[in-house]
Amino acid sequence: MAWEPKIVAFLCNWCTYTGADLAGVSRMKSPANIRSIRIMCTGRMDPTFIVKALALGADGVLVSGCHPGDCHYVEGNYKALRRVHLMKRLLKDFGVDPGRLRLTWVSAAEGDKWAEYTTEFTEQIRALGPLHLDRGESEGVPAAVGAAEED
Repeated sequence: MAWEPKIVAFLCNWCTYTGADLAGVSRMKSPANIRSIRIMCTGRMDPTFIVKALALGADGVLVSGCHPGDCHYVEGNYKALRRVHLMKRLLKDFGVDPGRLRLTWVSAAEGDKWAEYTTEFTEQIRALGPLHLDRGESEGVPAAVGAAEED
């Protein structure tokens, strides 16, 4: 059996989650590799969610929310943008390809964009191959993350 990537997606309740639902009910073709987690706003996404997803076996993480300027909570998507840029730098410092993390903007009416982005990202992660982290002894959490949690 061929390896298939596992991708965790954190989706804004107001835009992307609805756009992903639209893609599904419209029967748009998209990969089954995505595990979606609905959050109220991408601005509420804690960076540790990304680390935890990768530590627990995800090969990639997708964060997707409202287009800049259209956030239900005014500036949440700008906060998410800053956090994802920071996380990409940190992942690189830990030896994880920053291409395993992606931020997209998808409105409720853009089911076609959701299908396109998930297909592209799945292919990108497939090309990178499985994520092999140096796992610590604390239940599948990387050694660096496990040490930080003990402090």
